Amino acid sequence: MSDETSTVYVGATERTDIAYVYQLPVRLWHWINVLAVITLAITGFFIGRGTPSLSGEASEHFLFGYVRFTHFACGYVLLAGFVLRVYWAFVGNSHSREIFMVPFWRLSWWEGVWHELRWYAFMTPLPRKYVGHNPAGQLVFSFYMLLTLFMIITGFALYAQGAGADSWQFHLFGWVFAIWPNSMDVHTLHHLGMWVVVVFSIMHIYAAIHEDIMSRQSMVSAMISGKRLFRD
Repeated sequence: MSDETSTVYVGATERTDIAYVYQLPVRLWHWINVLAVITLAITGFFIGRGTPSLSGEASEHFLFGYVRFTHFACGYVLLAGFVLRVYWAFVGNSHSREIFMVPFWRLSWWEGVWHELRWYAFMTPLPRKYVGHNPAGQLVFSFYMLLTLFMIITGFALYAQGAGADSWQFHLFGWVFAIWPNSMDVHTLHHLGMWVVVVFSIMHIYAAIHEDIMSRQSMVSAMISGKRLFRD
């Protein structure tokens, strides 16, 4: 579909520009990723802290097994989604590549990052409107993709310990223990990564709602319809 911006008129005086930004595969990845991350965070928390106590014999219950299975299943979903999202960056529209091709060498881009940070902190009254990701969004989401890759690598490395040295998981991710020979260190880093993801999610939700309300450009609905609206 075209990336061009179209213009429609609402009422007698208000003009609205509409731009098709997020293609269907990007939107599907976003919402599937949301569900996977929420499930991974909850199940990962119980894996790290333990599940609630149950009455009766332990042999009568499989609660922790269900928690681990759900965590591992969502880990595969996260991996598949990450691979497909990287693939779509090559074949999708220009906006699908913005979080992978960050122009960090440009001073003007860093000035844009600084402006957006001040805008989110209510330190400037003048928003800038971007069809795709703004500079701060590019920076934060590029970090998030690296964080996701880190969580996938450390998660599958820990999974490989149970799968065995002859498993494909160990062949692909076993090298992690050459860097951190103590698996508890990998557990700790993976657990800390979860909390970084939680903090990122809170910041992302705040920024999206802030833009929707304050800058008169749609953010939340854009990830549903794919279209971003800019109102005068």
